[in-house]
Amino acid sequence: MAEPKTKYDRQLRIWGEQGQTALEKASVCLLNCGPTGSETLKNLVLGGVGSITVIDGSKVESGDLGNNFMVDESSVGQSKAKCVCQFLQELNDAVKAKFIEEYPEALIQTNPSFFSQFTLVVATQLVEDSMVKLDRICRDANVLLIFARSYGLTGLVRISLKEHTVIESKPEHFLDDLRLNNPWPELRGFAETIDLDVSDPVAHKHTPYVVILVKMAQEWAKSHGGKLPTTREEKKEFKELIKARMTAIDEDNYREAIENSFKVFTLRGISPELQQIISDSRSEIDSSSSDFWVMVAALKEFLANEGGGEAPLEGSIPDMTSSTEHYVALQKIYQAKAEADFLVIDQRVRSLLKKIGRDPSSISKATVKSFCKNARKLKVCRYRSIEDEFSSPILPDLQKYLTDEDYSVAGGFYILLRAVDRFAANYNSFPGKFEGVMDEDISRLKTTAVGLLSDLGCNGVTLTEDLINEMCRFGAAELHAVAAFIGGIASQEVIKLITRQFVPLSGTFIFNGIDHKSQLLAL
Repeated sequence: MAEPKTKYDRQLRIWGEQGQTALEKASVCLLNCGPTGSETLKNLVLGGVGSITVIDGSKVESGDLGNNFMVDESSVGQSKAKCVCQFLQELNDAVKAKFIEEYPEALIQTNPSFFSQFTLVVATQLVEDSMVKLDRICRDANVLLIFARSYGLTGLVRISLKEHTVIESKPEHFLDDLRLNNPWPELRGFAETIDLDVSDPVAHKHTPYVVILVKMAQEWAKSHGGKLPTTREEKKEFKELIKARMTAIDEDNYREAIENSFKVFTLRGISPELQQIISDSRSEIDSSSSDFWVMVAALKEFLANEGGGEAPLEGSIPDMTSSTEHYVALQKIYQAKAEADFLVIDQRVRSLLKKIGRDPSSISKATVKSFCKNARKLKVCRYRSIEDEFSSPILPDLQKYLTDEDYSVAGGFYILLRAVDRFAANYNSFPGKFEGVMDEDISRLKTTAVGLLSDLGCNGVTLTEDLINEMCRFGAAELHAVAAFIGGIASQEVIKLITRQFVPLSGTFIFNGIDHKSQLLAL
C-alpha cells in the first residue's frame, strides 16, 4: 500500500495533514447506493475517508447496469449494498467498508438511534417524508447530514445541521493583512529608518512598497488633521504624491505602491461579518461551549484590550520589489507581531477554559495559532431544519425565485422535486414512470404542483407547461451523468464539513441540466 503522504499528495496540498487526519477519522453512512449515492461515496473513498457504511435493501436489476459503474452483469439479483461496497473497498483498501441490506426508510422509522454512531450521513434519493424524519434524528444526535438527489436532468444537494463553524474558510480573494492604515510601533519605527529621498538609485528602487505607503500615509495624515484619504479626489491626490516621488520610469516598487494604495484607504478595525460573530450570543461561553466559541470569546477580549479594535495579525507579507535585507526585516517584524498577538490570545483562551471549569490545555496551541491566523476570515453557518423550510419557506424569496427570469427554472425544479413526492404518495409511483399514462400524469402533476404552491402561500404563481412536461418525461430516472455531477457536489460538501475548511453551501443547490446551470436557493 502506498504511503499516505504519497497516496494523498495532491489533496494534502489543499486541506493539509490536519484536514486529511479529520477525513481519516470520519465515519460516513450512505443511504441508497444508486448512481447518486455510489458516485458520492466513490469520491470520499478515493479521498481516504475512515469508514463507510452502505444502507440499501434493494437487489441489483438489469436497469442498474446502464447507470451505475459499480455493478455488472454478475451482480444482477444480488444485494446492491454488498456489490457497491465490495467495489468501493477495492478502490482504497485503507477504508473500512461494511453494508447493511435494509431499506433506509425502514431504518429511519424503526431504529433512529442507529445514526448517532456516524460523523456524517449522506442521504440520497429520499422522499420528503423520510427527509424530514431523518433531519430531526440527525439534529438531535448532532450528526452532520447531506441530502443529495438526482432526478432526470435535475438534482439537488442540501446540507442540514444546527451550526457549522469554520476557521480555515480559505476565501479566494482576501485583502492582505498589512495594517498600512494603522501601523504598530515596530512597523512605524522600521519605516522611519528608511529615507524615501535617498540619492542612491538602486536603494531608491528597492524600497518595499509597504514602507513607501506607511511613510506617505503618515505624511498625509500630518497635513490633514490625522485623517487618511477618503474621497475620490483625495485618493487620486495621494496616488499623485507617490508618483511624484519616483526618480525613474522603471521603479516597480513605486508602481506597486500606487497599485496597492487602496490598502491605505480601507477602514480600520474588523469587518461587519466578524463583528456579527463576536456579538453572537454563543460568545457568552459556559462549560458546554465548543472550542470555536471559547476562542471567539478570547478574541472578543483581545479586541477590547490589547488589539485596540484590530484582529490578531496574520503575520505574512506578499511578494514585492525589495532588497533582500529590507524584505527579510519586514518579514520578521510581521512575524513577531503575529506571534505576540497569538501569545496574548492563547493566554486568554487558557484563562477562559479555567474559568468555565475545563482543562486549560484542552485546546491545542496549534488550534489557537490557526484561529489567530484566520481570525479575519471566520465563518459561522446555520441551517434551517428541513421541516421548517418545507412547511414555511421564506415566502418573498421563494416568490422571487419562481418569477425571476434568471431563477425561474431552478425555482420550478425545487417545487417539482417536492411535487413528485406528493404525487408518489398519492398514486404509488412517480409521474411518467409507466408508459401509456403520460398525459394523465402531466395533468396530475400540474394539479399537485398548484396545490403545493397554494399550501406555501404562492397563490397565482404558475410553473411552465414545458417544465411540468419535462419532469414527467424524466420518469424519476437517475441518469449517470447527472448523478455523477450531483455526487461530486455532495462529496465536495462532505469534505468541507469534515475537514472544517472552506465554506459549505448555505441553501438548496439546484442543478438545471436543461440549461446547464447550477443555482443556490436560500429558503
